Amino acid sequence: MKKPGKFSSIKIAAAANTLILVMLVSLSLFALVPLADETTASADGGPVYSAASDDKISLMFNVYQGEEFVLDALDLLDGYGAKCTFFVGGCWADDHVDVLREIYARGHELGNHGYFHKDHKGMSQKGNLAEIEPTNALIEAVTGASPALFAPPSGSWDDATVAACASIGMKTIMWSRDTIDWRDQNAAVIFTRATKKLKGGELILAHPTKATVEALPAILQYIDSAGLSAVTVTELLTE
Repeated sequence: MKKPGKFSSIKIAAAANTLILVMLVSLSLFALVPLADETTASADGGPVYSAASDDKISLMFNVYQGEEFVLDALDLLDGYGAKCTFFVGGCWADDHVDVLREIYARGHELGNHGYFHKDHKGMSQKGNLAEIEPTNALIEAVTGASPALFAPPSGSWDDATVAACASIGMKTIMWSRDTIDWRDQNAAVIFTRATKKLKGGELILAHPTKATVEALPAILQYIDSAGLSAVTVTELLTE
C-alpha cells in the first residue's frame, strides 16, 4: 500500500488556527443538535449512548462509502495523538482492505457497521447476525482482531439488534451527539455540533467527509484545550 502523506505540524497548526477563528464565531450562530435522551448503557444491556468519564471522550467515524478522506483523517489524528473508533461496513471493508489495515495499524479501533448498511429495526435476531457476523469475520481476517462493538446503520435498532449483539459478546453503540456531517457539509457547523458544551464521557458521531476533515484540527485542538482526551470507545467504556 502506498504510504499516505503526513500532514506537517506547520500545516496542521495553520489549518487549526484558521478554522478556530471562524468556528468560535460560529458557536453563537449555530444551534447544537439535541443530544440523545439516554446517557449510559441501560442496566439490561441496551445500547450505549455515553460513558462515565470526566476527562475522556470518543470520536466515532462511521464508514461505508469512499476512502479519499479517511487517510487525511488518520494523519490529523496522528498529529494530535488522538485515537478513535472507525465503524466500518463490511461491503466497504471488502473493497478497501488496504485502508482497513491502515486504520488498525495506526492504533485505532475497528467496529462493525453491518455489511450492507441495512435498516436493522424490524430485523429478526438471525437477520441481524447475518449482517454482523460476516463483517466481523472480514475484519478479523484482515487485521487479526474481531470487533466487540456494533453501530447500527442510521442508528436504527430494536431489541432483536441488541439481543443479536449480546449473543456473540458485542455491545450496541449509539451516540450522545451527532455532527450530521453526511448532510451538512459545513466545517463551522460540524465544529459547533462536535464541541459546544462538550463534556467527558460523550460519544461524537462523524463520517470521513471533506468538511469533517476540514473541521477536525479545530475539533481536536478544542478537545485538548478543554482538558479532554480522545480515546477509542472501548477505552472510554472501561473507565
